[in-house]
Amino acid sequence: MEKMSHSSNRCWLFLVILLMLATLSHQASSKPNNVLKTATFLSPKFELEPGSVLNKNYYNIDFPRGHIALKRFHAEVVDEAGNPVPLHETYLHHWVVVRYYVRKDVENPPNHGSHGLGFDHPDLIWAGNSGVCGNMLTQYFGLGSETRKTDTHVPDPYGIEVGNVEEIPDGYEEGWLLNLHAIDTRGAVDRSGCTECRCGLYNATVDEHGKAIEEEYMGGLRCCGDGTRCRVKQGFESGKKRGLYLKYNVTYVEWDRSSIVPVKIYIFDVTDTWSKKDDAVNASSRGHNCKVEYGVESCSPNNGNFGNCIHTQSAISSLPNGGDVIYGVSHQHTGGVGSALYGEDGRTLCSSYPIYGKGNEAGNEEGYIVGMTTCYPRPGSVKIAKGERLTIVSNYSSSQSHTGVMGLFYILVAEPLHNSNYALHETSERVGPWNSILGLVALCGVAGLIAAIAVMIKTSSKREDGYEPMFA
Repeated sequence: MEKMSHSSNRCWLFLVILLMLATLSHQASSKPNNVLKTATFLSPKFELEPGSVLNKNYYNIDFPRGHIALKRFHAEVVDEAGNPVPLHETYLHHWVVVRYYVRKDVENPPNHGSHGLGFDHPDLIWAGNSGVCGNMLTQYFGLGSETRKTDTHVPDPYGIEVGNVEEIPDGYEEGWLLNLHAIDTRGAVDRSGCTECRCGLYNATVDEHGKAIEEEYMGGLRCCGDGTRCRVKQGFESGKKRGLYLKYNVTYVEWDRSSIVPVKIYIFDVTDTWSKKDDAVNASSRGHNCKVEYGVESCSPNNGNFGNCIHTQSAISSLPNGGDVIYGVSHQHTGGVGSALYGEDGRTLCSSYPIYGKGNEAGNEEGYIVGMTTCYPRPGSVKIAKGERLTIVSNYSSSQSHTGVMGLFYILVAEPLHNSNYALHETSERVGPWNSILGLVALCGVAGLIAAIAVMIKTSSKREDGYEPMFA
């Protein structure tokens, strides 16, 4: 009998030790494995004077290196003293950041106007997002006037994976390009016309490619290329130049496949003319034709609802692979009233609306879109099936005409959590020690388990002062 008691005591002791180890293991695994890091950079300096336009590509910009997961990208235009510049002085038409690979033994291409992105450059391989517009809209991040108040953070446990040496071709290294399009509207005769790139205000007859601009093309990117100038009031013709930068903050963590779920970036465009039958006809481009911009005609004054006229542009698309939507946001210009992405059955996957400023200070400029609302669905609650027919809708007020507007929709899609390495890692961590504990419970009996827990509680209470929250 005494031997049985000693044996039982030893069993309980082992059980106590296992329970304590399992608890410590769980506490350790519940603490973040990775620390968020934020790096702040400035673009190359650029100079603008009243009416002038910058639309340049900057290769090999400063960017965090290594195998990392991008978690956030925030950008804004600042002056040489670091002060934010309001949109009514320098209108940020757009900025986009694109990833590429360049041969190690060659220099990056020189910075130049946006008409030469370099898709045919012999020493560059473009490493764009997952689609769907082919060589158009390949950016990882990109916004416009809404940049200051649009949330871009990627929620946990997700991240945008970059810098994986296994994906970089031999003999190449990863680089990042910034395309920046800014318009100085100080002293403009028609500020909104300048920001909408109306051709008449720029006296534009040919675009950056030297191609003649058609009469029916009233305004857009072709009329406000790098080096063009919008009409300004008398006295501003020789206005003072000032130096500016795009200041950008990149938040990231070191890559850890056991704790981070990679996401794919998809960008849809309401000008896309894709249809499902195009896939079978042209598999290389998948039939997508994204024109990026379009015009909005003013509704007739005879319309009884003239003050509330809405112009709707829509397109259909699909994803080569499905998954869970974990983030969504649209991009619109002034006049936009909202955009949405719908599933094949008509369900709303994400709606995104503009936030208009109400003041004069940077980030709250009246009459400008200073932010876009975003979608952060609960993981697994919004799904897109492979090949599912999607509809993108962009709405603009048409009480007055608009030129060069956009209707883009940016989403992040992840493999369902239960299919990911993250889920496998979490499951193995949680199941492993508890299997051993269950085995000992069977051996020692329920009484042993109760006694072991009592010992743990007693031990824990003695260490109360040193308690560390599990999710600190």
